Amino acid sequence: MNAELRQPPRRHSQLRLFMFKAAESIARILGGRRIYRELNLRAGRFDLREEVVTLPASHTELDGISIVQLSDIHAGPFLRDGDLQDVVKAVNALEPDLVVFTGDLICRDADEAQLVLDDLAGITARGGFVAVFGNHDYRHRREGEIAATYKERGIRFLLNESVRPLGPKSRLVVLGVEDLEEAKNLDISAARAELRHDDFEIVLSHNPAGAQALLSPQTGLVLSGHTHGFQIDLPLFRTLGPHHPGDRVAVEGIPLITSHGLGVIGIPVRVRVRPEVVVVRLQVARGPS
Repeated sequence: MNAELRQPPRRHSQLRLFMFKAAESIARILGGRRIYRELNLRAGRFDLREEVVTLPASHTELDGISIVQLSDIHAGPFLRDGDLQDVVKAVNALEPDLVVFTGDLICRDADEAQLVLDDLAGITARGGFVAVFGNHDYRHRREGEIAATYKERGIRFLLNESVRPLGPKSRLVVLGVEDLEEAKNLDISAARAELRHDDFEIVLSHNPAGAQALLSPQTGLVLSGHTHGFQIDLPLFRTLGPHHPGDRVAVEGIPLITSHGLGVIGIPVRVRVRPEVVVVRLQVARGPS
């Protein structure tokens, strides 16, 4: 157990929860799912955000590797089966080397994970599709069921684990840590048991708040979600959700990239922050020609 990784769980008052549910119910009646899909999930309505991460000169074999990051789908009242079809087409058109998901697959119930499984299982990548859980994915403590069902369709959730998606001899390692707020077990040390001194490690952590405690000498990149980019990027509304550190910040010199995600919570509305697919390209620094 790595106690220093933990973040205090956020708990809302009964009044706030009632207001959220009331707003959600009204939005559902008014066709919120259809409206959200047409305004945010159709081709051209979501962003393909490109980020370049510089590699040490010693990692030339990883030069040009592309990684697609998806996050915060929140399957449920406003995002269901078929709604991600244009997203899946866009991802596959990129022909990525690896696809990762940084948590919050569902809203309230594990059964909601089934709503988007067919869509997500249609994504292809040379190095496969790996994922971590977010705080919402622990509702009713059925995350084990979700992991097992998704594994059958080729999507592997990393539960304090690491993988070498490009093969056992590759120096690219992807480490997935369980959610820093809601997980019962956090053990990043165990996940690093087979890490080699010359590896390039990418850490998947739903919550960006604990990024500094997740770093190792081999860490070259941290990918997170959780914040929705505020979802409604206006002064009052920014205080209602988790803190957004910025789309890309440096933590002890290591890039932390935080996705805006694809879905929503509470109401099917985004203001000044579009849903997105993040495309990370690894690139060795080029010297002067």
